[in-house]
Amino acid sequence: KRNTITGGNVDVDLFIHFVKLAQIIHIQEYLGTSLYLKLTSDIAASTLTGVYATLVTNHVMDMTIHWTMVMYLPFAAYKLSNNGIFKPVSETAETASKSEVDFLVEKHRSIAQNLTRKFIRYMVYNQSDFPEYTNNANEEIRPDYKSNFVGWEL
Repeated sequence: KRNTITGGNVDVDLFIHFVKLAQIIHIQEYLGTSLYLKLTSDIAASTLTGVYATLVTNHVMDMTIHWTMVMYLPFAAYKLSNNGIFKPVSETAETASKSEVDFLVEKHRSIAQNLTRKFIRYMVYNQSDFPEYTNNANEEIRPDYKSNFVGWEL
């Protein structure tokens, strides 16, 4: 929350699953399965050190933050309860319009894409430090080396 426009009083439970989605959909796509699993297991075991810790601190964390915001913002105004889906209204604030939310999503997408390009450039020159980056087999996701985030490719 500290590195985004998300207020400090936003309940973590409202967006934590979007962090996981961003990791699965975007981060794993650029790290590849082997490196993604190494980093997640090292983080879970509190054994993340050396070049891997540097990679997470300097690249993966920032990518995750902004890809999470891309995923979360379209849903932020809505709540689901036993009574259905509703949009809470504040007495002291105005709800953002769809176009304003779309603007914020695109700003975060632009930041996330820029950070992802920097990550890809870093990995191209430092992949020998991360054998897992090129060590994916069978159905595992191989890293996406493309940094041209433009429309369709034919």
